[in-house]
Amino acid sequence: MSLLTLKGLAGGYGEVDIFTNIELTVEAKEIVTIAGTNGAGKSTLVKALLGILPNVRGEILLDGHPLSKLAAEDRFYAGLAYVPQVANVFGALTVRENLLVVRGVKNIKSRLQEVLELFPALVEKLSQGAGNLSGGERQQLAFARALMPSPKLMVLDEPTAALAPALVEKVFGLVSQLPARGVGVLMVEQRARQALAISQRGYILDQGRCVMSGLASELLADAQMTQLYLGNR
Repeated sequence: MSLLTLKGLAGGYGEVDIFTNIELTVEAKEIVTIAGTNGAGKSTLVKALLGILPNVRGEILLDGHPLSKLAAEDRFYAGLAYVPQVANVFGALTVRENLLVVRGVKNIKSRLQEVLELFPALVEKLSQGAGNLSGGERQQLAFARALMPSPKLMVLDEPTAALAPALVEKVFGLVSQLPARGVGVLMVEQRARQALAISQRGYILDQGRCVMSGLASELLADAQMTQLYLGNR
């Protein structure tokens, strides 16, 4: 049984479908990248998975349990974590407060220590306001917050967006560590080549349809696909 399964998923706004007939899986402890050109429907698909898209049809299963009828908050409690592209920390709160404000965490003090072991750079920043963190530190905090409730699957929407090139590799390094912590990853990323390089599998969307899927290494080796959809990064 796959960790995440999307079956015949279609959705959009009103009567207009942004994506159609999406069939997708993420296995346990696996990184899967969704790539494609701008406007391909990637972020809209993420909204459907999170339960914040108004018109969705098809099945969404997390660890075999249906999510389609659950509200967004209940999907979080079912084990789905999300790190958005922007506004992914509470800038007015300290780093410690950002981590402790997460709901549904069992043994929160011990869990805080476990998470901080993964992000030692945050330890000395615990009393600092999150709004004063650097871009890389803020992204680390966003990951740490998402990990606090011990999720089964983490959904990442453009985790390297607006980061300086020197920080991009660090973020991909953080992502690559997640499966070893028992967390599956579904990642939407414009830096598709770099994302696929740390992924096991990938899906390429074009105008709301999946035009290719397979092992990440196979996608990267397909000259025509890389030229059309993967860009130079």
